[in-house]
Amino acid sequence: MDSQEWPVPVVPVQYLSESGLTEIPANYVKPPSERPRAVSFLDGPEQGLEIPVIDLGGLVGDSGERQATMQAIWDASKEWGFFQVVNHGVSLDLVERMTKVWKEFFHLPMEEKKAYANSPKTYEGYGSRLGVEKDAILDWTDYFFFHLYPDSEKNLEKWPLRPEILRGTTEEYGRELVKVCGVLLKVLSVGLGLDEGYLQKMFGGDDIGACMRVGLYPKCPQPELTLGLSPHSDYGGLTVLLADERVKGLQIRKGDVWVPVQSAPGAFTVNVGDQIQVISNSVYRSVEHRVIANSSEERLSLAFFYNPRGDLPIGPAPELVTPHHPPLYPTIMFGEYRWYVRKLGLHGKLALESLKAM
Repeated sequence: MDSQEWPVPVVPVQYLSESGLTEIPANYVKPPSERPRAVSFLDGPEQGLEIPVIDLGGLVGDSGERQATMQAIWDASKEWGFFQVVNHGVSLDLVERMTKVWKEFFHLPMEEKKAYANSPKTYEGYGSRLGVEKDAILDWTDYFFFHLYPDSEKNLEKWPLRPEILRGTTEEYGRELVKVCGVLLKVLSVGLGLDEGYLQKMFGGDDIGACMRVGLYPKCPQPELTLGLSPHSDYGGLTVLLADERVKGLQIRKGDVWVPVQSAPGAFTVNVGDQIQVISNSVYRSVEHRVIANSSEERLSLAFFYNPRGDLPIGPAPELVTPHHPPLYPTIMFGEYRWYVRKLGLHGKLALESLKAM
């Protein structure tokens, strides 16, 4: 077990939650300015703020429907950095199986899960920490992280053996989400005035990187003092999230407001990652989001990350750079940026903004 490579021993949050404690440990208590205070928690719908829900079925409709659907994706990627998609082509049966097997995994005996404990070297496996700073304030979450693509990075030995259908179900789910992301990358490329295959090519063609983080947010006795996940933008390309329809938790920053996301039935929540902001030279935006904890129910979410291959240089597309719009970011290997973010931990958009200074 590699957990000794973390700066301090790792205690699963699920273990803390189920131990019956009434106060959270001090290393989970956020500074007052970072807590999900009631005053800053403005309920989006009351403000008239809700992320767009887009029907991808329109992409195979007539030319008017297709244009309107693409425009909705472009607008959402510029204004929100987030949108939900329905009619995405992934079967409800597969989605339900995926949720069920991972829920079952997290309810296996603790010792069995700890056999998959991860380390900061690869992050693969079962964990509770996201940054490697020694005295970091931790988030109220456990997770399982693993690679799906390219095959050279995928390590099935690190995937759980139980439930028995977990591996096969997860691989099937990965193949389906690769298709969804391929469609969205084409639409986003066209929206930049580029060839529809442009972003896919920048990501490595058929040889992209894809990984998943299945997050468990156990019940928390003092949700007002901590967060399930600190504010951050996603460092990769596109994220496709299967959120818990029953339990809200995800919030998106819109100006000074945190807007809660209510999952539409059967929808995926999609967001733009830092790499697409960089390639588009900030036409599309990766946006800060966070997860709040709650005291009444645990929550499960499955985040699929569709990324460039680690050994590829990513910078603003030369076609989008003009004297009036100079490059906002340097070109940097995606693998280098990923490691930088992991070392830094979750700190809003600090990682991307600090690139500008390079």
